[in-house]
Amino acid sequence: MPPIALRAFSATTALGTGIEAQASALAARRGGLRRNDFGTAPLPTWIGRVEGLEDAALPARFAGWECRNNRLAWLALQQDGLPDALAQLVSRHGADRVALVVGTSTSSIGASEEGYARAQPGPDGVPAFPPDLQRPIVHTPHSLGDFLQHATGLRGPCATVATACSSSAKVFAQAARLIQAGVVDAALVGGVDTLCGSVLFGFNALGLVSQDPCRPFDAARDGLSLGEAGGFALLERAGAGETGLQLRGYGESSDAHHMSAPHPEGLGASLAMRDALARAGVDPAQVGYLNLHGTSTPANDAIEARAVAALFPEGLHASSTKGWTGHTLGAAGIVESVIALLALRDGVLPGILNSDTPDPDCGPQIRFDNAVRSIDYAMNNSFGFGGNNCSLVFARGVAA
Repeated sequence: MPPIALRAFSATTALGTGIEAQASALAARRGGLRRNDFGTAPLPTWIGRVEGLEDAALPARFAGWECRNNRLAWLALQQDGLPDALAQLVSRHGADRVALVVGTSTSSIGASEEGYARAQPGPDGVPAFPPDLQRPIVHTPHSLGDFLQHATGLRGPCATVATACSSSAKVFAQAARLIQAGVVDAALVGGVDTLCGSVLFGFNALGLVSQDPCRPFDAARDGLSLGEAGGFALLERAGAGETGLQLRGYGESSDAHHMSAPHPEGLGASLAMRDALARAGVDPAQVGYLNLHGTSTPANDAIEARAVAALFPEGLHASSTKGWTGHTLGAAGIVESVIALLALRDGVLPGILNSDTPDPDCGPQIRFDNAVRSIDYAMNNSFGFGGNNCSLVFARGVAA
């Protein structure tokens, strides 16, 4: 596919706001997980929580979208020069030629939870949300996209992607197709997901949540640590001979093996990775870093590792960074794409935090320690419930 330039990118996680907070924590192997202190009856687990959201109300003009998820979206959107870079894109192409494609898993469901918890009988005796939460848009999956469209003033195609944990990886693919088809000239992509009871208790009900900080690919791993995050990237068609960070390929698959479990042979993961490499015109041996989905659950990690070992040479540096941020669900795709982009920019290839005993069922590509070396290609894997899989290939170099 024709290269697509990344004009700016940012992530806000439990590690802090903006890409330098992410880069410094990764290099220092300083994690952001903490004992769960979210909600009135916290589960005994560890979480990746973004500081300060409780005191970061939206500007008054956006009061109709007020909720935790949109607060984090607004905070993340202000980082790393994104507003200025977006203004430049709009100036070049016009607001109707810039798409907005964002991913989320639970959107603003935390506001809906609060509405049910505070519901009171109305005049007809039927329980109703309190007046301050009778704002229909925040109780829909499109709350995030609608808020960002109003916050940015973009008038191009606007879509909210909700494919569980692959949501904000698939936004890159959707935006790339819009650009390649000539529908738009640029796109703001990203994703946001925040902590809420449905996420914490829902994943716990599936038996997937660890009581300890998650240990991806460790022989004794026993579950994930949940987190919240937001991030964005600005994409634009690359000019001939242009240098800089680029999206070079994407691969998607929907194996639909099971509602929540991956295909036992990693069929969907393998299809997505192979498709991304083929679209990028890149051989597996050319990839220097792969950010794995790596949730720290026993089955998922082993299946992904087997798919990676079947495709890549032993020299690949592959790792999961969820030990730093927690599993940020619908925001995982953008957060871990940013980490892959930082690996290209800085040459710091993160290992795996909290893990110390390699699982013999996982291949030699899985690296626990950080490495420092220049690379030309980096990938990100994001796999969602129902077999919604996406792999992305990023490059540092000259446009083809």
